[in-house]
Amino acid sequence: MAIRHLKTGRPADLRNEDDEKVRATVEATLKDIESRGDVAVRELSETFDGYAPQSFRLSQDEIDALIAQLTPREIEDIHFAQAQVRAFAEAQRASMLDIEIETLPGVILGHRNIPVQSVGCYVPGGKFPMVASAHMSVLTAAVAGVPRIVACTPPFKGKPNPGVIAAMHFGGAHEIHVLGGIQAIGAMAIGTETMEPVHMLVGPGNAFVAEAKRQLFGRVGIDLFAGPTETMVIADDTVDAEMCATDLLGQAEHGYNSPAVLVTNSESLATATLAEVERILSILPTAETARKSWEDYGEVILCDSYDEMLAVADDIASEHVQVMTDRDDWYLENMTCYGALFLGPRTNVANGDKVIGTNHTLPTRKAGRYTGGLWVGKFLKTHSYQKVTTDAAAAEIGEYCSRLCMLEGFVGHAEQANLRVRRYGGRNVAYGTAAE
Repeated sequence: MAIRHLKTGRPADLRNEDDEKVRATVEATLKDIESRGDVAVRELSETFDGYAPQSFRLSQDEIDALIAQLTPREIEDIHFAQAQVRAFAEAQRASMLDIEIETLPGVILGHRNIPVQSVGCYVPGGKFPMVASAHMSVLTAAVAGVPRIVACTPPFKGKPNPGVIAAMHFGGAHEIHVLGGIQAIGAMAIGTETMEPVHMLVGPGNAFVAEAKRQLFGRVGIDLFAGPTETMVIADDTVDAEMCATDLLGQAEHGYNSPAVLVTNSESLATATLAEVERILSILPTAETARKSWEDYGEVILCDSYDEMLAVADDIASEHVQVMTDRDDWYLENMTCYGALFLGPRTNVANGDKVIGTNHTLPTRKAGRYTGGLWVGKFLKTHSYQKVTTDAAAAEIGEYCSRLCMLEGFVGHAEQANLRVRRYGGRNVAYGTAAE
């Protein structure tokens, strides 16, 4: 029996049409921001978010007043989550060492891990206030030692969300702006009269935010393409339909275009999950969004074997992959293309999204084939250096360099080496020839 799709999503050509519309809208908007600066940003915020304060940047008094609206339990929960994220990020940072070695007597090579000097962290919040996204970007940048961290988040129901602002502040943001969408991404990357541009953009967002980051890549660095949430459940008959359906819909509620895919080798589990999805949608408060995602982007894929399930999963390269089988560690050892793995029924994607400590800003749209998710290392640049400390080393390396440059026809390069051979090696090498 070949791989079968018991449910498919929106056809690829229609998805591509959607992408083209998004691309054109973002391109025009970014040009407007570059041309008109703060005026364009204010108009966009007023149009899309109904929000146009005197200043989008919050003062310290405004930050303190927003934090004061939270209960002690809410503040404690934010601190707990940030402690988990910080502990993992600090362990990752400790694994990245500066090195210096002597490869030949008198030849010193090394590298240093230097923080990106300014970062713009986007924290989604128009539909749901994404408190946890502040931990993942702002706090992780702070652990990396970034000296200027700018955080932007859209207003929630017409005003700043206290939980998001608190998380940004506790995480270490130096500037907090209540600004969302393309206008936030454009302002941070391009700069305006009131916002200095940053060197790098990070954070998840909707299709427009992800496309804005894509178009700005090169002008600034980006973490990765982190678009609408994706989830995959790899399951066999060791788990039931309620577990599978709950984990699929838990991510489908993010937005109208959040892919949710079940990959299984059990036809009975597949059909039961389809029915269970409908049951849960009848009681889920966020069903309006989740149902749209499930109808247009949900898939159920039936395979013959675990090897087929692995091949399908690696081909899709989903952002989140929940594995619930009799061989979870086998998937850990063998899967190569994904954002993050959630192994076994005792954990779940929501743990990773909110509190467990791994970063939830992850690659989407098959980007897991060539990159992992956001982590402390994304905020660090590894820069190499070299020095030659003896005359003998300068002459020895210079001779090899001279000959290799002439082999490629680079006479000017060869003369850089020849000059050192003459001065430090005492040899009379004819101009424009190889040091023999």
